[in-house]
Amino acid sequence: MNKTVLTDPRLKTTYIQCKHPSGLTILLYPMEGFSTAYALFGTNYGSVDVSFRKKGEPDFTTVPAGIAHYLEHKLFESEDGDAFKMFADTGADANAYTSFDRTCYLCSCTSNFAASLKALLTFVQHPYFTKETVQKEQGIIAQEIRMYDDSPGWRVLFGLLSCLYENSPVKIDIAGTEESIAQITPELLYKCYDVFYNLNNMVLSIAGNFDPDEAIRIIEENLREGEPVEIERAPYCEKREALRPRADITMDVAMPQFYIGYKQEPADGEKAFLRQQFELEILHELLIGSTSSCYEQLLDSGLINSTFGTEVFCGRGFLVSLFGGESENPEAVQQALVKEVERLKQTGINEEDFLACKNAIYGRMLRTLHDVEDAATALLSAAMSGMTLFESIGILADITAEDVMRRLRSDFDPACMALSVIHPRA
Repeated sequence: MNKTVLTDPRLKTTYIQCKHPSGLTILLYPMEGFSTAYALFGTNYGSVDVSFRKKGEPDFTTVPAGIAHYLEHKLFESEDGDAFKMFADTGADANAYTSFDRTCYLCSCTSNFAASLKALLTFVQHPYFTKETVQKEQGIIAQEIRMYDDSPGWRVLFGLLSCLYENSPVKIDIAGTEESIAQITPELLYKCYDVFYNLNNMVLSIAGNFDPDEAIRIIEENLREGEPVEIERAPYCEKREALRPRADITMDVAMPQFYIGYKQEPADGEKAFLRQQFELEILHELLIGSTSSCYEQLLDSGLINSTFGTEVFCGRGFLVSLFGGESENPEAVQQALVKEVERLKQTGINEEDFLACKNAIYGRMLRTLHDVEDAATALLSAAMSGMTLFESIGILADITAEDVMRRLRSDFDPACMALSVIHPRA
């Protein structure tokens, strides 16, 4: 196994990166003074991956929306029962999650690290799907879908995404719909597993209190060999502008909830895309972050409250600058944001303000290295983008005020903006 020790003398931090012959990327970050070990086993596969093919196949396979999330649920089952029983025997906590562009399985333990890691590797690599168990799961996930339909925060987000995107699967709930999951079969689950759970498409990241040599031994003993799979994801046609300007939904809420979103074109190449995300994060702080004059004015006028926040919402093939919270007058908040964008385009960025915002983001990144869960997640995220963690931190360090100003001019077009509002019932 190819093993590299990566060190950043500025950060005084070291971690181990291994490339297993199977194609699996392994990241090991032992942390002194911590009692917990945290392992994250992830695949570059999420809800947006609904049309794909292996290299060499003539046609794309299109699968029902929600199948990545469905597959995550089903992997916890085996012929011998429930995977959670294995973790109960080791005393570890286990869980999993599916996002728009990745699926991750995790375990956390303070003892029995070897047995817990083996359990994680075992159940993720041994799929077991039958017609009966797949049908049984449909009722469970349908209930989960209905639960999210009752969540104002979830509904307001997908209201916005349906305004911004016409064809992208990002506008569809990660869990799919009741109609789409009814189409899922064992054969489709095995097809998706075969393509996306190939170890060449996966990353294993471990941080905290563990012995790296022991971890490598357990990993080598418990990896299944397989032929590398090269995946091609089908492109979809998406215009630059928003599909429509707003969505209005009525629910049982005490105060209107809203999202304002600017649809943006992801930069080509992983490094350029990450740089774009950092530039947008800095811009969010400058425009309407908690230390900005715009934020203070909106807060003082009562147009926003402490729920207001921003996010660079992004993943494979999609990118949105999000601004949202609660407000009795979301339209006034939108107008204030548009006005602030135009003002900053005219006046330019203050160098001192830029450095303060950039340093705040830099500090947040460095703090991830002092939390076992955050560290493992940051290492995995960087690797899935084809980089080391130190490379990604270096990209942020190199950004200038001029870079951010160019980003403001290119990525904040009113034609690409939409507003989604959840209104209280009358």
